[in-house]
Amino acid sequence: MNDRYEGSFYGRRKGKPLSPRREALMEAELPRLALDLDAPAPADLKDLFQADVATICLEVGFGGGEHLLHRARTNPGTGFIGVEPFVGSMAKAVTAIVEEGLENIRLYDDDAVEVLDWLPEASLDLAYQLYPDPWPKKRHWKRRFINEQNLDRYARVIRPGGEFRFASDIDTYIDWTLRHCRDHSGFDWTAETASDWKTPWTGWPGTRYEAKAIREGRIGRYLTFRRSA
Repeated sequence: MNDRYEGSFYGRRKGKPLSPRREALMEAELPRLALDLDAPAPADLKDLFQADVATICLEVGFGGGEHLLHRARTNPGTGFIGVEPFVGSMAKAVTAIVEEGLENIRLYDDDAVEVLDWLPEASLDLAYQLYPDPWPKKRHWKRRFINEQNLDRYARVIRPGGEFRFASDIDTYIDWTLRHCRDHSGFDWTAETASDWKTPWTGWPGTRYEAKAIREGRIGRYLTFRRSA
């Protein structure tokens, strides 16, 4: 369970400098919104949220935050944990959360593996990983987040009957994910027809990465895996 790739599964963490306002918000508000992994996780993750929530969802690598924020706005009864190491993306999310007064989001700004290892067993109803870095060069494939060890982690924290959802526009990563999930006893692919994995999920808001893929002539694929009992 503790085996992991020695090195991050993500690239750079910083881009353009933050505006003074966003920098101030990050300093003042991120500590309040961030998970404290130095403390034990609560037995019931609902206790993490100010809002009264009934279900818990994790998004690993939320990028620009379009999906995470949309889901939180439209599903106030769900608590969302968003993980994103890129500073600019985290600052954008923190700004929106504070401005809109969203009380059903908690954040973590480092490696998602640390969150997955911290979460209690069978504590999530749903987990998303959307348009992750595909590490397209074969020599970098070991840095892809989807691997046997991380699927073990997902399987431990997603309750039986819960779902893991994955989206990508990179054919090699789609094939890679299907193969790894097929070989993992904890997950069953739910697709019954081709349209099931070519169509986004209900309420899908799109993301900037999806829009970029469409502009460049690539097509997204949307995979749903059910956590087996």
